[in-house]
Amino acid sequence: MSRPRTGAVVTGAGRGLGRLIAALLVERGHHVLVTDVSEDAARAAAAGLGPDASWAAVDVRDEAQVARARDRVVAETGRLEVWVNNAGVLVTGPAWEQPPDVRRLMLEVNALGTVNGTVAAIGAMRHTGGHILNVVSLAGLTAVPGEAVYAASKHAAIGFSLSTLADLRLAGIRNVDISCVCPDGIWTPMLHDKLDDPASALSFSGKLLRPEEVVAAVGKVLDRPRPVTAVPGWRGVQARLADALPSLGLRGIPLAVAQGRRVQRRMLAKRPPAEAPGLGTGGRR
Repeated sequence: MSRPRTGAVVTGAGRGLGRLIAALLVERGHHVLVTDVSEDAARAAAAGLGPDASWAAVDVRDEAQVARARDRVVAETGRLEVWVNNAGVLVTGPAWEQPPDVRRLMLEVNALGTVNGTVAAIGAMRHTGGHILNVVSLAGLTAVPGEAVYAASKHAAIGFSLSTLADLRLAGIRNVDISCVCPDGIWTPMLHDKLDDPASALSFSGKLLRPEEVVAAVGKVLDRPRPVTAVPGWRGVQARLADALPSLGLRGIPLAVAQGRRVQRRMLAKRPPAEAPGLGTGGRR
């Protein structure tokens, strides 16, 4: 089997959704650099993907580390074709109850990490073409109680992505696409740890997505780039409507939160005691 001709990078790919996206890219013929802030997680994920995957410990908050990952992929494959900014941190609760370092962590990983990855990828793609895919959230489209700082970081990621795409087009660069995928709550370790966290109720109020459903949406966007894709689409319509009519949206939030808490209680009741993660307010996708 010949060596893949192009490279891809996935951040936060040591587990969960990121690892599945990395697997998708390997299946599509890319050599994938699996990155994660955890060296052990990145190494294990890459080993599970086979010879067409390598790994690197990368903290997306550090621009130099991100740039080194880009340079390594270009050196190893000759061309960077896909960059997926997937790394994310969620800590729930009202902003005034969160320590400053926790607020900074979410903003830096979710927003600055997306900026660093996107800028690094553009540096390699602007002459050869490529696709930057940013895994955002429905929290980037509307108000999310219990996740105010997280929502702020995701709003920033979308605003940056769309503005940078506009800058690329104004500069005459049409061979680089930027897409945002905005999923509803995903049943990954990050959300699993939130089952007994009332501040996360809104994430359970809609269709709880299987990671495979989001990966399928990512595949479709890779085939046909779109600036923003909500998963599922109907929740995106709800979020856009609530954002366009904020007074109406805020009045409807208590109903959605109540629905989410009912789902949490139902799932907790069905889960075997050995699976209970304990009360948790933070996690990584």
